[in-house]
Amino acid sequence: MPQVTVTIAGKTYRMACGEGEERHLEGLAASFDARIGDMRKAFGEIGDMRLHVMAALTLADELAETKRRMEAMERETAALRESTDAGSAEREASEARLAETVQRTAERIERLAKRLGPVPGGAQQGG
Repeated sequence: MPQVTVTIAGKTYRMACGEGEERHLEGLAASFDARIGDMRKAFGEIGDMRLHVMAALTLADELAETKRRMEAMERETAALRESTDAGSAEREASEARLAETVQRTAERIERLAKRLGPVPGGAQQGG
């Protein structure tokens, strides 16, 4: 199992990770280290443990907000799918009504043509 060495708040940690996840873990550690650095600038020296907890809570809050937004987007997507499905069903019904109307109109034209009889002067149809 691969191992990486990361530095967070000036302390070095050796960690195991899955094959191919080394860069990802290093990136996560660098992001967390940067968050701690930003908080240290904002709040001063209030203790490493407190800074770590504050940074972790900030990231957890961002994660919770991201999950909330994803759930809202999933609900919106589901509603759009329902609307699209309803629109498709309505379109299909309209097309069926239109086809039926065209069929009835064609039948009516044929009946009218039969009643009128042959075309005077010997003209041919469909030419």
